[in-house]
Amino acid sequence: MVVCGDDGLAHRLAAELRGVYREQVALVVPPAGSQVRQPVVGRARAASAALLDRVVTAVNRGNGGSGGTPVPGERVVEAAEPTEAVLAEVGVERAAALALVYDDDETNIRAALTARRLNPRLRIVLRLYNRRLGQHIEELLDQAAELADPDAQERAGPGVDASTTVLSDADTAAPALVATALVGTSKVVDADGLLLRAVERRPPEPGQVADPGLCTLALLSATSNDPAGSEGSEDSGDQGPQLLPDAAAVAAATGRGTVVLEQVSYSGPPLPAVRARVPPFASLFSRRLRWSLAGLVAAVVALAVALTVVTEDHPLHATYVTLLDLFAINEPAHNESMGRQILQLLSGLVGLLLLPVLLAAVLEALGTFRTASALRKPPRGLSGHVVLLGLGKIGTRVLTRLRELHIPVVCVEADPEARGMATARRLRVPVVLGDVTQEGVLEAAKIHRADVLLALTSADTTNLEAVLYARSVRPDLRAVLRLYDDDFATAVYRTLRTAHPGALTRSRSVSHLAAPAFAGAMMGRQILGAIPVERRVLLFAAVAVGGHPQLEGKTVGEAFRAGAWRVLALDTAASPERAGTSAEGPAEEVPGAGLVWDLPDTYVLRAEDRVVLAATRRGLAELLGRRGRERAGR
Repeated sequence: MVVCGDDGLAHRLAAELRGVYREQVALVVPPAGSQVRQPVVGRARAASAALLDRVVTAVNRGNGGSGGTPVPGERVVEAAEPTEAVLAEVGVERAAALALVYDDDETNIRAALTARRLNPRLRIVLRLYNRRLGQHIEELLDQAAELADPDAQERAGPGVDASTTVLSDADTAAPALVATALVGTSKVVDADGLLLRAVERRPPEPGQVADPGLCTLALLSATSNDPAGSEGSEDSGDQGPQLLPDAAAVAAATGRGTVVLEQVSYSGPPLPAVRARVPPFASLFSRRLRWSLAGLVAAVVALAVALTVVTEDHPLHATYVTLLDLFAINEPAHNESMGRQILQLLSGLVGLLLLPVLLAAVLEALGTFRTASALRKPPRGLSGHVVLLGLGKIGTRVLTRLRELHIPVVCVEADPEARGMATARRLRVPVVLGDVTQEGVLEAAKIHRADVLLALTSADTTNLEAVLYARSVRPDLRAVLRLYDDDFATAVYRTLRTAHPGALTRSRSVSHLAAPAFAGAMMGRQILGAIPVERRVLLFAAVAVGGHPQLEGKTVGEAFRAGAWRVLALDTAASPERAGTSAEGPAEEVPGAGLVWDLPDTYVLRAEDRVVLAATRRGLAELLGRRGRERAGR
């Protein structure tokens, strides 16, 4: 496996491939020292710097204190860019899969085109933020592989596929960040029109039975409701979270919260962009200006009626003559009657009054349209909202998710040209422009009346400083930090929870949330998404039954392995002759998705079937047979 990247996602992905899937990894990273750590500045400099020093010391101690020690099974190559020579040096021609996870889309695309030319059978996983471009690149690379070697799939066999998968760490991490911030909000994975909704439920009251939903995906740790307790990880033992428990474990887990699959439905095409609404005509002008215009119209009508009476002219012609006098384009009434001359003078005077009113109307209308396209300010009475710091790639995706849930949001961004500013204007979300480390910025976002703080900037120290200051304003504020490294995020989480036991604090690493999906895609299976359960991850994948003895020929009940994997649905598009049928009759089908849910335990899985299953990372690795091949090789 070859991994190329320039941030924490590359290192986390390499560790995932080594530790979970037991793969040999070649890692291509920029030269050491090319990235400089950002300094701590602003209001909470001393506190955050001291906390950073303690956390870094703890992390280094936990890692053995040597950041440059070679890791067994990993080869590291330092290169500024993944050029053709670099890719050849790490052996792309012989590799099974390549992950390009640079932060720049153009760098990933250029390297993918080069790698596809060097090895048409190579499995490529790209990190791209642009969804539409990603779809076109995926089709282009797959077509290039097929044209370069049409018989490669037949020679390689059914277990190998030269596919291209385009993923986005922002799309993978956004649902988890939103769900972490909002208590009671479901965790959603949206991929290829499939919507998987998992809901975290609190422990039932004594004497009550918890609703299992469609199935119970996980049992939360025994200390998840203890403010002083720590979130469970893979090393938490019996007290930690249990993924994919069996019925006996669910029945015996009294007092524990659960994560259940409550609803599965077809999400359909993405929502259309919300266009800026044209303000009503009446809102273009102030009330005083509208009264002025009404008075002038009444004066014109009165002058036209008076001219009709004085000259005994036709009303339409009299109105026309009055308008000519009003705009001073009529002949002077030298030889006309006295009444006609007086009316002409009055019409000229009304015309002089009309000029400033028309100018004011134009200026007010222009100001109204400019205000409609400008950034909104937080309303005065706003409360119970989410304060979102940072409108980069991650912040933009989180903002879109929050608005889809109709949750009030106030954004804080220092860069007026940030990626998410256009999205904030389109969604009519209030934005405070300014550096969050400066005095008064968080106050302008009404942090003292907010319910949640989402610190999602690209600088760890900025996120940490914002949370520390917000804690001084609102000790009970619910806070979520985006931090660079998962070990660092864990240490910060434990420190903040110890200092503020009465508040809910979560620290999340985007690389930790996204790496399992990227690693699963490199193994050659379609990973639909990942759902975090405390500090563990549950994967959703679409797998062909053929070639897997753990699934083929077994019933759904026999194929279920507690703590490893569980079959959730049958893809009828892969086996149309069995669509809508089962051992006990038709099952419930999701319209338009080609998936059958609520499969009975007696349903027999055949080789031509394709199923959607939930799996742990180690369970997916075992299902793919990577561990078995490794042990056989030894």
